[in-house]
Amino acid sequence: MVFFPELTDIPIKAKVDTGARTTALHAFNVEKKREKGKVWVYFDIHPIQKSARPTKRVKAKFIEERTIKSSVGTETVRPVVDLEIDIGGKRFRTEVTLVNRDMMGFRLLIGRQTLMNGKYLVDVSHSFLTHPKTVKKLKDKK
Repeated sequence: MVFFPELTDIPIKAKVDTGARTTALHAFNVEKKREKGKVWVYFDIHPIQKSARPTKRVKAKFIEERTIKSSVGTETVRPVVDLEIDIGGKRFRTEVTLVNRDMMGFRLLIGRQTLMNGKYLVDVSHSFLTHPKTVKKLKDKK
């Protein structure tokens, strides 16, 4: 489970995708606004997997717009925001693209740039390593 402390206290179920460069978060009703000389992006999120509730209206610091190529080859221009991310209790800042992932299995995709920033190693033989029950089970094995 992954947290974005600046956005919500609800953990978001994420999928690691080492083929994706940038982390992508499901967002909709995206609006850019200038406030006191800075540009912010306001957007709605559904933090709970497979549920339209709750809907949270949040904001993040705008970095730029970037053309992203999807796994099927389609290109879209997406806003990129700077967010603090918490993966397994380790917090750091990362770039996140905002995109409508309503039809996708996971509302959050963790890209390799975020994994490198947090100095993570991907172990493909395990799943849900940041879930509290899994963390406890791995600690008990040692």
